[in-house]
Amino acid sequence: MADNTTETASPSFEAAAYTAKGTSRDKVALPGELFDGIVNMPVMHQAVKAYLANQRQGNASTKIRKYVTGGNQKPWKQKGTGRARAGSTRAPHWVGGGTVFGPIPRSYAQYVPRQVRALARKSAFNARARENAIVVIDRFEYDAPKTSRMKALVERLGVGDKKVLILTDGLKTNVFLSARNLPTVHVMPYSDVSTYHILWSDTVLIEAGAIGHTLAPIAEREEAPRAAKTSAKANVPAAKKSAAKAAKKAPAKKAAPAAKTAKKAAAKKTTAAKKPAAKKAAAKKKGK
Repeated sequence: MADNTTETASPSFEAAAYTAKGTSRDKVALPGELFDGIVNMPVMHQAVKAYLANQRQGNASTKIRKYVTGGNQKPWKQKGTGRARAGSTRAPHWVGGGTVFGPIPRSYAQYVPRQVRALARKSAFNARARENAIVVIDRFEYDAPKTSRMKALVERLGVGDKKVLILTDGLKTNVFLSARNLPTVHVMPYSDVSTYHILWSDTVLIEAGAIGHTLAPIAEREEAPRAAKTSAKANVPAAKKSAAKAAKKAPAKKAAPAAKTAKKAAAKKTTAAKKPAAKKAAAKKKGK
């Protein structure tokens, strides 16, 4: 098997740290015994393949000729009919007969040694650490399930459109229920995580207590989500343009009534000048 093991020059990694509401804080050094920079591709492949195989139920089942109903009587006598000899209508070459070498219920389980699973899990963590895809959360303290709270945290961290794996320090039911309705967020205890789950995710959020860190609480800061900030900035030039257009249209509308009144006054003057001339012409005709 080809050696696909890779190692980084400096095995020390740091991860960004946030509070449970998304307020940024100082970076945290990841433990060196787990994040040593080594990524073993063949071992990860073996662990993921075994995990997916263990999810199969193996319920496919077919009946051989002894389990098919009917066919106990010989269809016709052995000799004298001119046809091929036959002993049962449930023979494999008959319609409705038994299946030869068909699938039967079986187990697809694959066993991977504990040390191999641990090495694959460590390699998956190192692969995510190289991509700066590991984030440390100081603590998850949910009094009750709240999906909007979990969604706000994911969006504030800027990973709302990615697959997020949240690893808690022990079993925390309220955190799990808060993310259950989010299709791209998966919550599980840190001790239960597998290589498959780490490689499935794009970003891994780890509770500080799970990796041996104790972070003091800090004051929360209210910050708008990144998407909202960008959309607000994008809307500023559009608002300016619309205001400029409105300012240009306003004088034009005011000038239009003034022009109409001027035209009406000129028309009245011309009609007033024409009336005396017409009267004079009519008087001359009468005198003649």
